[in-house]
Amino acid sequence: MNLPGLSPYILTIGPLQIHWYAVFIVSTVVIGYAYLYRQREHLGLSEDLLTNGMLWGVVGGVVGARLVFVIFNEPSWFVTDPVQILRIYDGGLAFHGAVGGGLLAAWLYLRRKEVAFGRFMDCLIPGLAVGIMLVRIGNVFNHEVLGHFSIYAPGGEWPAQLIGGAIGTFLIFRYFWYAKKNPPPGAQFWSALFYYSLIRGFIGETIRANPTLFVHYENPVLGIGFITVEQVFTPLLLIGTYYFWHRAVKLGEAKPVATGQVQA
Repeated sequence: MNLPGLSPYILTIGPLQIHWYAVFIVSTVVIGYAYLYRQREHLGLSEDLLTNGMLWGVVGGVVGARLVFVIFNEPSWFVTDPVQILRIYDGGLAFHGAVGGGLLAAWLYLRRKEVAFGRFMDCLIPGLAVGIMLVRIGNVFNHEVLGHFSIYAPGGEWPAQLIGGAIGTFLIFRYFWYAKKNPPPGAQFWSALFYYSLIRGFIGETIRANPTLFVHYENPVLGIGFITVEQVFTPLLLIGTYYFWHRAVKLGEAKPVATGQVQA
């Protein structure tokens, strides 16, 4: 969706400009923290541990998301315009970088705190899913993440932001559906990443107007194209997340998990 008249700013007062994108990022953090707070007793976390772990995760997630985006999309910024790397409010965050950076930072803090980290990872999924939806809405305001033109698309262009945001909706519904099956620690997290990589790689990236690598195919009638940078790494992501998902399931079969771990 490309809406030229849409302003990226929610508020402008003199030199102060507040971006919609920034508001959605902050909202994601608040919602994710609220859900973790609700689950803190099941996770064995005090309020201090939860807050500090969340802060570490947020900082690590933002750093990881921005670095991965810049490395794969605008590596020249490291030399020509380093300040641009800090302007995250203009958009440009990579989901897998956010997950990897945030998870690593939280783990470094919580690893010696006797926390059930597998359960902690699982409870991150609702916040991440909401973040996927809100960030894609922010992309609409920033006039980025556009889709290919197609005669079959509404308005002649695939609404890549809305299709990308729909993945987050799917992950939320799947999270609470899967919770009823009482999955072992880690299974929720890795399975969600598996499905995210699968849907984004084969649908979201195919209709999104991204630069292609190796195979440069575009169909202007259907409005599809491949292979993008994300699609190059999709097979590795699927193999890795599938492995850890089923590893968690096998560990859970060997050691039964207590019920009632997740509240709606």
